[in-house]
Amino acid sequence: MRKYLLGGAGLTLGVLTLTILISWIPYSNRNLPEKIVTQDSLYNLHVSKIYYAAHLEESGLRPEVFEKALTGFYNLKNTGKVSAEKSILTVADFDQNSTKKRLWIIDLAKDSLLLNTWVAHGSRSGDDLATRFSDATDSNESSLGFYITGEIYRGKHGRSLRLDGMDEGYNSNARRRSIVVHGAPYVSQSTINELGRLGRSQGCPAVPAELSEKVINTIEGKTVIFINGSHQNYFSKYLDSHLAANIIVPMQDSSFIAKT
Repeated sequence: MRKYLLGGAGLTLGVLTLTILISWIPYSNRNLPEKIVTQDSLYNLHVSKIYYAAHLEESGLRPEVFEKALTGFYNLKNTGKVSAEKSILTVADFDQNSTKKRLWIIDLAKDSLLLNTWVAHGSRSGDDLATRFSDATDSNESSLGFYITGEIYRGKHGRSLRLDGMDEGYNSNARRRSIVVHGAPYVSQSTINELGRLGRSQGCPAVPAELSEKVINTIEGKTVIFINGSHQNYFSKYLDSHLAANIIVPMQDSSFIAKT
């Protein structure tokens, strides 16, 4: 790992290093030397800055989940698969119960949380909590990983948004399975009151019917969705935080530190 030398800005960078260690403990490297500002530590400061500016902690999005989602966003954007005009990141955390508002839509250009609402998981993934995931056709299970939003169409659920899975073997069958974003009446407080949980889909990340237009209009056009869930076998090449740090942190540009 290349080291960022403090040089003449030692006092300022020393304070920043202390800020990094206090406000954000890197999940990928908890043994970072305290007196060295590295590319990875600056990246973690960048992640932390967005997390707190967008008030994601108050909304219930866990920092480690956001870090994974943001890392994938940068790595996918570097491939040219993501919109150059829209910096929208959507996160669904299926480690949380369906009664929680576990979907977040974030504007990374403005460090702003645009929407926090419910999202359904597949009927065979679990009842209130999703514990099983599959990319198989007719499994009726949710699929983990990174998606890019595709085209809008009108189907049996009304106006819907196609998705393309980016993680081979985990969600790459999404288009063939017709895994899409759509509105559903069973994604509502009334369903929670009746069943003690949300209704469930056939694997689609279904959202409240009254918010579906807003959700689709916000995230359409090749933006990133990350569906998180605990699964010991899940792996994605887009979760490489070192690669993301190389993309987002210009090591020779000290102005990055001031901006962050």
